[in-house]
Amino acid sequence: MKEGVYTISQLATAVDVPTTTLRYYERVRLLEAEDRSAGNYRIYTDASLAKVKFIRSAQGIGFSLDDIKTLLAAEDGQIPRCCDVQPLIEDRLSDVEQRLCDLQEVKRVLQAALRKCERSKPMAPCKVIESLRRS
Repeated sequence: MKEGVYTISQLATAVDVPTTTLRYYERVRLLEAEDRSAGNYRIYTDASLAKVKFIRSAQGIGFSLDDIKTLLAAEDGQIPRCCDVQPLIEDRLSDVEQRLCDLQEVKRVLQAALRKCERSKPMAPCKVIESLRRS
């Protein structure tokens, strides 16, 4: 294939994702093949490559696929305005803060469990596991 034109497997390799991921992006309408080859293979271009890289980057900082659809919604290819993106960022930041609180609670519970283990006899049945079985 010439440079800038990809089959689905070539595009998947270029962005280091499985082809199933690209097919999923197509099913949820985040990605669309630009054309079909004579053999009816999906054909993608550098624009698709850039879009998938954007999707992966946006997912990497916590945006959901629905958020990403919103970010990509501008048909004219313009970058969304801050006033349109800010609520999405605020929502993701709120999610991250909640997960951090949840992780702090998990950390506290694990630290308490570790202290309990350290106070137990090494060969005694683990009190932590016993309590988990009862809950």
